Parts: sequence; structure tokens; C-alpha cells
Amino acid sequence: QVQVGESGGGLVQPGGSLRLSCTVSGNNISSIFDMKWYRQAPGNQRELVATITKDGNTHYADSVKGRFTISRDNTKNTMYLQMNSVEPGDTAIYLCNADVTYYTTYGSKWRRDFWGQGTQVTASS
Repeated sequence: QVQVGESGGGLVQPGGSLRLSCTVSGNNISSIFDMKWYRQAPGNQRELVATITKDGNTHYADSVKGRFTISRDNTKNTMYLQMNSVEPGDTAIYLCNADVTYYTTYGSKWRRDFWGQGTQVTASS
């Protein structure tokens, strides 16, 4: 079974930094394509923050461009989000999304998106 888990959230002062991690685990994984960070603040729609392809190409929301950096380590099936110059408006639950191909118990190959449970980031003094 494929699982996605985030870590690294917490309380950070405005102007500070935080590093989030997202790991995809499972002994039946074939490949991981695009990985994405989303965030959702109370009362707001879910927002796409950043995307990284398997080859390392990246894309950012305008609101985080120049402050956040997305990266990944394909050997560890792990993605990172380095958050610098954090602002109160960055407060949200941050969720990881991964496009994964995997083998079922019967040996067939499937592809779909998997989501993590999220990690809370709070920017406050």
C-alpha cells in the first residue's frame, strides 16, 4: 500500500524559516511523477503552492515565488519545501500530493494521486 506522510510543520516567527518534508512509502511503488505542495487555510480554498517534476522542473505560486524552494530526492522518494521569509499569510495546513504508479497485489500496474494528512504551519509572533 502506498502512503504519503508530511513532517516539519510548526510555529515560526514572521521572517523566519521552516523546512517541510514529504515521503512516499510502500514496497510496490514503480515510479513517482509530479510532486506538489498545497496549502489550505481556514475558510479558504486549497491552494497549489509549488510543483516539482520527476526531472526537477519547478513551478511556484506567485505568492511564494522568491521565498519558498521546492526540491526532491528521488533516491529517498522525498520532497522538501524550504520556506524562508515566512509571512502570517503563509499560515495553513500544508499537504503533499504525489502522482504515483504502483503494482497491485495481483501484479497489475495503476497510476493515481496520493495525498498526505497535512502538517500545520503557523506564522505568528
